[in-house]
Amino acid sequence: MKILAIESSCDETAAAVVEDGRRVLSNVVASQIEIHRRFGGVVPEIASRNHTLAIDNVVAQALEDAGCGREDIDAVAVTYGAGLLGALLVGVNYAKGLAYAWKKPLYAVSHVKGHLAANYIDSDLEPPYLCLLASGGHTAVLEVADYEDTRLIGQSRDDAAGEAFDKVARVLGLPYPGGPEIQKLAREGRPVYKMPLPVFKGSEELRFSYSGLKTFVINLVHGMEQRGEDIPRADIACSFQECAVEQLFLGAEHAAERTGLKKVAIAGGVSANERLRARFDEWGKASGTEIRYPKLKYCTDNAAMIGAAAYFLIRSGAESAGFDLDARATVAL
Repeated sequence: MKILAIESSCDETAAAVVEDGRRVLSNVVASQIEIHRRFGGVVPEIASRNHTLAIDNVVAQALEDAGCGREDIDAVAVTYGAGLLGALLVGVNYAKGLAYAWKKPLYAVSHVKGHLAANYIDSDLEPPYLCLLASGGHTAVLEVADYEDTRLIGQSRDDAAGEAFDKVARVLGLPYPGGPEIQKLAREGRPVYKMPLPVFKGSEELRFSYSGLKTFVINLVHGMEQRGEDIPRADIACSFQECAVEQLFLGAEHAAERTGLKKVAIAGGVSANERLRARFDEWGKASGTEIRYPKLKYCTDNAAMIGAAAYFLIRSGAESAGFDLDARATVAL
């Protein structure tokens, strides 16, 4: 089964052709990072306009790279949420038009399910397992009993981990996107600052929280500025990254203890972080827990993960979407 997938939830215009949920025949991403960098973050209206400009060429390139024509495609899949509403609408409406013109079934895919499915690409991962989702919009742990059977165990009560990375990067004067910049700067520093961590042990609820950590860094930096002190940006970045990663690890460890699962997959943009991977690898070796990550190119937003998710959605017997499909800014985990 060959699926043409389209993703436009934020600032990446992406299209891919995926075969049987695990083999990527093409994966094209037109990034808007340089456009939004001057503003310090994504500007929704600008993102929507650039999706409109790019999407036709991106889809055409994905088909060309895969060596496919319309007759080779079995279904069209598109991210319908969550994300920036205007950006999502570009992808959704383009996919609806294409599916209608080509007389192909259309499948609506959750962006969150896409991040989970990134772990299936070029991989033999199968449920059941725990999934730690850490991205700019979500921080959560899910129990994946089957491909289309997931249960939310815990999530952030406020900011998402990726959002905190971007905001702390801005406070430290680093360019957008903040995650890679924090990682780069942290290599030069030491984790000398003790920063706030939520308590997971003995807690009835598994709740992440990044608002307090973000505010701690903001107050630390502003206090130094007011006192006229030099700001040890590398040490602050290293301390923040260490605390942010440790919170993700402790939450995943707590969930693994509660469920008894010994297989953990990491998903979302933050899964590309090198310190996070090192921390989870240490845990995996010490505890005998199997740790899985997507390939780095599938950690951030892309259409290949949407095509992978669509395959397992179709395989579960889900009905195709109607041409009244609409975009949604939020979707349930």
